[in-house]
Amino acid sequence: MPYNFNPSQYKRELKGILEDTLNLPKFSKKKFEKIVRSYPKDGNQVFSKDQIIRGIEWLIENDSSIDFDESVIQTMISRIKMKPTRSISGVTTVTVLTKPFACPGNCIFCPNDVRMPKSYIATEPGAQRALFNRFSPYLQVYGRLQAYKNTGHPLEKIELLILGGTWSYYTEKYKLWFIEECFRAMNDFGLNEYNTDDIAIEHSIKDELKEDINEEIRKRVGNKPYNQLIVSKEYKELFAKNIVAESDVTWDELFKQQEINSHGVVRCVGLVLETRSDVITAKETLMMRKLGATKIQVGIQTLDDEISKMNVRGENKAQVAVAFDLLRSAGFKIHGHMMPNLYGATPEIDLRVYNELFNDPSYKPDELKIYPTSIIKNTGLHDKWAEGSYKPYTTEELVNLLADMMEATPEYNRLTRIIRDIPSTEIEDGNLTTNLREVVEHLLKKDGRKNPNIRAREIKGKIVSFDDLHLDIIEYDTKTSTEYFLQYITEPREIAGFLRLSIPKESTNKVTPELNESAIIREVHVYGPSLQLGEDSVGQAQHLGLGTKLIEKAKEMAKEHNFKRLAVISSIGTREYYAKRGFELGEFYQTAEL
Repeated sequence: MPYNFNPSQYKRELKGILEDTLNLPKFSKKKFEKIVRSYPKDGNQVFSKDQIIRGIEWLIENDSSIDFDESVIQTMISRIKMKPTRSISGVTTVTVLTKPFACPGNCIFCPNDVRMPKSYIATEPGAQRALFNRFSPYLQVYGRLQAYKNTGHPLEKIELLILGGTWSYYTEKYKLWFIEECFRAMNDFGLNEYNTDDIAIEHSIKDELKEDINEEIRKRVGNKPYNQLIVSKEYKELFAKNIVAESDVTWDELFKQQEINSHGVVRCVGLVLETRSDVITAKETLMMRKLGATKIQVGIQTLDDEISKMNVRGENKAQVAVAFDLLRSAGFKIHGHMMPNLYGATPEIDLRVYNELFNDPSYKPDELKIYPTSIIKNTGLHDKWAEGSYKPYTTEELVNLLADMMEATPEYNRLTRIIRDIPSTEIEDGNLTTNLREVVEHLLKKDGRKNPNIRAREIKGKIVSFDDLHLDIIEYDTKTSTEYFLQYITEPREIAGFLRLSIPKESTNKVTPELNESAIIREVHVYGPSLQLGEDSVGQAQHLGLGTKLIEKAKEMAKEHNFKRLAVISSIGTREYYAKRGFELGEFYQTAEL
């Protein structure tokens, strides 16, 4: 994709960056960043690396005055490109946001930015991309893939995260269209069919959305709840007209794009949806699976019902337990969200709740985000903070609490994040330490304490041989099943690959008869850089055949538990992988006869 954001306007700045960088006696990140800051985009913004690379490529094609050797320029571009940390875990993650929409919750801590789906803020990185692309799922996915390509990330294995308010609350028409457009973008990108002259991205609409519409709407309508603001006449006049409207998409059209993706170049190997526990029913669970989802993010926040009431959560721990039961029955990976320091909480309550999350068979999530509560303007929590009835934890209290939580996290769980990307300018009070995870992990290491969660043990790009690894199996009990976490680890318990095997306690499945009398593989993941299929990388965990070995072991264990069938909640992009290992595609799952 050429750099087409009004190239005449940026030509001078980009050419200056190119020439000054090429004239450096020796390239360094520090010197390069200084050059970039001296040529601001639009007079006051900093070019991203992706934009610089696209701009340089455009200049090479269109500016005959550039007389540097192209091989020298390509060497410079390779130095500018980011290290592939976003794909080191085996897949490349693409995050997109749904449009602003009503939410069944009225949580007092939740941001109320009417430009965003509930709980998000327009200045967060992913939110900005959604905003600039008018919440078009196609443009968000395609633009993100292009940015990753420009910065050196592999694109064959994509985990697609669809975030926003409460997914289950959106209309079926919107959900079908949104996911079909995401798959169409991945398929088009793989075929290079996209024409950038057809649709202008980001800068064509940025000025239109730049003003603080959020405050303007509140001035006209009053400080009403989010759900009332986004249906107001003022909202529709000032903002809603900028959102790309969905069109009618049939299930067959979605399935067609998914079938193309199942053997395409850019494959979706994981689809994540975000919702609330109190809207998860057996019907909704099956609907999410029908859409192609493999992982569900669920806002738990706390398991203390009194704290939930004080924060007007609108749901309780019993509803969370029902949601976990249904999601695990359907084979989903369950990704929970927890929020220490809610209104009414104490560090002691938060730690008790955290231990309950992993000790009570009703819960036990596979992944978890821990988001310390922040005080954001235009929220009920901000009002309580302003009147003095709420006070955030000190940095020391928070760090000590998080250290206790991380130490108590079992090996089968992955702590994906412990801080949210809210810009400090949006936070009135609360944590402002941007490297909070690093601080907590340093404390644990200094004190000789364990940090057993998956993320802390990932082998990443380390070179290993099969002889360096051994199979370790963790068994744990849930209300729904007996779970087995099969992991290939090194002697210091670094993890190279794992499989989640679920042995149901009941032969009749609560969600779909397709899973009756079946053991279920809920996840297979092998670590290392996300490499192209067939690419030779001796010593990388992804090319030691660990996935196949784990699947064969799961088949053996399922048979030992007297199951005749083993199902897997495969992603669209992993269907071929499982088919080669004896799994046949049914309506929603792939199954192997034992």
